[in-house]
Amino acid sequence: MITLGIETSCDETAIALYDSDKGIIGESIYSQMKMHAEYGGVVPELASRDHCLKIIDVLKDAMGDHSLESIDQIAYTSGPGLLGALLIGESFAQGLSSALEVPLIPINHLEGHLMSPIMEFPEISMPFICLLVSGGHSMIVDVKAKGEYEILGQSQDDAVGEAFDKVGKLLGLPYPGGPHIEKIAMKGNSSAYDFPRPMIHSGNLDMSLSGLKTAVLYTVQKIDDLDDDMKADIAASFQKAVTDVLIAKIKKTIDQTNRTKVIIAGGVAANKYIREEFRNLESILNVKVYYPDLKYCGDNAAMIAFVGSMMSPLKEHNIKSKVRARWPLNELTK
Repeated sequence: MITLGIETSCDETAIALYDSDKGIIGESIYSQMKMHAEYGGVVPELASRDHCLKIIDVLKDAMGDHSLESIDQIAYTSGPGLLGALLIGESFAQGLSSALEVPLIPINHLEGHLMSPIMEFPEISMPFICLLVSGGHSMIVDVKAKGEYEILGQSQDDAVGEAFDKVGKLLGLPYPGGPHIEKIAMKGNSSAYDFPRPMIHSGNLDMSLSGLKTAVLYTVQKIDDLDDDMKADIAASFQKAVTDVLIAKIKKTIDQTNRTKVIIAGGVAANKYIREEFRNLESILNVKVYYPDLKYCGDNAAMIAFVGSMMSPLKEHNIKSKVRARWPLNELTK
């Protein structure tokens, strides 16, 4: 069975083809990053317009030599995300579904991230722990079975990726700040600044990063001439503080659940420093840590097509909108 996946939840226009026997057989993604960098963040209206402009070309590129008639079903991201951007993907999916007379499957974007490593590592079996860290979400999820997810802890304010971007802006780095912080942190001293580790010793698995971000702000405001070396030290110290919090929470999670497999997913999972630090947990805690390929850390349609292939399509041909700007994981089974 061939599933076409469509992803337009934010600023990436992505389409992929997943064959149940062969895996991903075609994919394409167009990033709007350069356009939004001018504004220091994603502008929803511009994102929606650009999805309209690019989605047909992205489809053609993803299909390659495959014909539209080879598609058996269509899966698309229906939430959570930017409402206007989601509606573009849904409308396109509905049009294709009607024209090709194939079933349509709405997919939760977060579930796509949770399941994406299984697409690459078939040996992964549930249950497992997933640390989902991106620009919009930061949570620790106990993935018990397909469709059975328990959120054990989550950020009470800023998401990890959001904190990276905001600190990047404080340091005068281009948007998005995360990759640039990682780059300059390689030249910095991670012990130069003793930033706080909010909630690292709390009795639960929740996280908070706003206080850490504020500490960086106050540090920057006290420096009259912020040179590149100082920026590198601040970036390295901030990155270490965030990583320390994440590792502490995952250690507590493993202790509470006795899970032996840990998935790190989402855009922040592309950070090489965080990957290396979590790798060290394998020998310390006797667990196996998995990461998606770098191209699957951010938003992509491959994970949407893959999750769609795992689901049974709706029996009726329903073109009623399923888009939800907010769609918590714990509502998937309701």
